[in-house]
Amino acid sequence: MADPDIAASVPEPIRRLGKVHHVALIVRDLDEALGFWRDTLGLPVELVLPIQTDRVTIAFLSVGESKVELVMPTDETTGVARFLASKGEGFHHVCFEVEDLAKTLTRLEVDGLELIDKAPRKGAEGPVAFIHPRSCHGVLVELIEAPAGPAWAALGYP
Repeated sequence: MADPDIAASVPEPIRRLGKVHHVALIVRDLDEALGFWRDTLGLPVELVLPIQTDRVTIAFLSVGESKVELVMPTDETTGVARFLASKGEGFHHVCFEVEDLAKTLTRLEVDGLELIDKAPRKGAEGPVAFIHPRSCHGVLVELIEAPAGPAWAALGYP
């Protein structure tokens, strides 16, 4: 059980974030990357899915209560492809789960953070939005709404 004194010492904005939903890695070849993450490390694959709107193919692999997302660009003109060309394979972003994505985005904007998405949009596993790396010490941060949150119905999720 968590020590209440330690929990109270954690800054309030950090306490408002949920779990780490996933860490995303950019890869050149999804099959080759799965050979390592799935076959060598033994992480189970939950989903492999082309995301036409983002011009990528993704794979989610489970690890504990979180996931590893492998992202392979399918169009060389996208931001993800440019990221891969300039920085190579590796870490791309971290995603935190929040209870109410729209409310969280409003609070973050009021707090002065630069948002890439000012409203929830449809993601592979639920409503998502991104915070610009300029507001996060150089790290791209994604937020995903917890299952059955208010944006799920608004975006047409079952």
